[in-house]
Amino acid sequence: MAYNILLVDDSQTVKAVITKALIMSGVDLGTLFKAGNGAEGLEILRREKVDLVFADINMPVMGGVEMVEKMKGDHTLRGIPIVIISTEGSATRIGELEAMGIAAFLRKPFQPEDLKKTVESILGESHA
Repeated sequence: MAYNILLVDDSQTVKAVITKALIMSGVDLGTLFKAGNGAEGLEILRREKVDLVFADINMPVMGGVEMVEKMKGDHTLRGIPIVIISTEGSATRIGELEAMGIAAFLRKPFQPEDLKKTVESILGESHA
């Protein structure tokens, strides 16, 4: 089954690295949507079928924490798993995000295998 994934990060470089890591990891990709901040991400989520969201914490307009709050407060979006990928990874911050219901936290930089393991643990085995 191909997965539709949304990448939400204000850095084009980070989005390119995550895209390459997803391809290299063998994740069965359907459509890969990209947004530059949480507000753009929410717009995409409201019009497209997305199986998994990767989001940064610190972004202009709307950061990842606010996006998670809005998703969890919306009955049509709350079931979509969210993986935070960030350099900001204090135990306190990770605990707060887990309490909000994120599916996983990956610290930048990460290995493609870490990305694949995370996707498979959330969505199931890849059929690539």
